[in-house]
Amino acid sequence: MPARRSDFADLPLIDPAREKPRLRPLKAWGHFRRLMHNTENTAEVFGIFAALPWRGGGKAGTRFLASEKGHALALAEPWLPVILDDHAALRAMGPGTLGWAYCDFMESEGLTAQGLVDEAERFLAGRPRYNDRFQWYMHRLRDVHDLLHVLTGYGRDALGEACVLAFTYPQQPAPGHLFIAWMAALQMRLRLRSRAPVFAAVREAKRRGARCPRMMEQSIRALLPLDLDEARRRLGIVPGTAYARAHAVWRSEGVDPDSLLR
Repeated sequence: MPARRSDFADLPLIDPAREKPRLRPLKAWGHFRRLMHNTENTAEVFGIFAALPWRGGGKAGTRFLASEKGHALALAEPWLPVILDDHAALRAMGPGTLGWAYCDFMESEGLTAQGLVDEAERFLAGRPRYNDRFQWYMHRLRDVHDLLHVLTGYGRDALGEACVLAFTYPQQPAPGHLFIAWMAALQMRLRLRSRAPVFAAVREAKRRGARCPRMMEQSIRALLPLDLDEARRRLGIVPGTAYARAHAVWRSEGVDPDSLLR
């Protein structure tokens, strides 16, 4: 959980004990192989990101937190899961809003924002913990993931997850995002020998993400009451077509997109 509002300003931007991120591709490959054996094991995804981290994240995060906007946002939204799991408040925003659509998505998939936190905590068990303001930024990287599913229109099928990660890469350029996205697309192509444009879908997702500002730096409270199309417009999220085409091809071939890589 985050520090209390009164304590947050007293924390250092970066804990001096925090390790510098480094790339460990062989470790990432091991996590990916285990993920392919059980795609529901979210802890392996966190392992890949730990092995292929965003090495510029520290500079980006501390620069944002040192700004007036960043400091104010950290105080206004100290812990996103509390906001995102309050479905009564989100439903009160009305049909058609981002908040309402987010509830529809999470409830249909049986997900909670806190559930993703719990998965991350299981991976982090026994690992070093850091007490700094940058940790708030790192939490935001994780907590906006399911909101991106709603904003982009990508589902939780294997290609949809790959596309969300490719979309995320321009905002959070951790090599882990593209590693998972491209390797998952390759696995789909090799296993199915299908005409479905999986690589085109990943490329298009990456282009769409390049037009969107960093979600973790946006006021989620301000976005949730907006009409879904208006929220997309403000974020520069343009429609995509390749993902839907891939699903159409698979269905014409008798393939269930939701069963891939499971």
